[in-house]
Amino acid sequence: MSESFSIISKNAKISSNVKIGRFCIIEDNVELADGVIVEDYSMVMNGSKIGPNTKIGTYTKIGKNVVIGSNCSFTSFCEIRDNCTLGNSVIMGSRGTLSAHTVVEDDVIMKYAFVVTDTPDLKKNNEKTSGILKKGSRFGASVVIMPSVTIGQNSEIGACSQVRHDVPDNQVWFGIPAKFYRNT
Repeated sequence: MSESFSIISKNAKISSNVKIGRFCIIEDNVELADGVIVEDYSMVMNGSKIGPNTKIGTYTKIGKNVVIGSNCSFTSFCEIRDNCTLGNSVIMGSRGTLSAHTVVEDDVIMKYAFVVTDTPDLKKNNEKTSGILKKGSRFGASVVIMPSVTIGQNSEIGACSQVRHDVPDNQVWFGIPAKFYRNT
């Protein structure tokens, strides 16, 4: 474990074979499982739990109380905001953002510049709701998922799409706004 120039809380629980890069911040009550890699200039905030063999890329921020499963990979400049839950084998390309409370199930692939939004709902006293990405869903680069949208199991969203409505299981959608193209 390389700790040079990093700030690591004494209250963090760090398992064996964890590698922490330079200039990282690991806050209180963080749990890093066996084989986790936290690359340079990354932050893991209070109460977050990172599963075994997960890689946190350079300049990535993991918010408070985030739970990430095993064998996940996050490239540089990702942001996973507070209270997100991610399953196993999730892959996220550079500059991806998951708004607070986003749920990502197992085996989801998100390409570069992917965003799940949580804009306040003015009809619900500014309540924010985020999206759900079901197991095996896949997303091209520069996809935007609007608030409260659920993407079905094994569905695919084409690059540069904006998804405004729920997508059923096993379908391909793309466009602005995204529309049904075909079944998978």
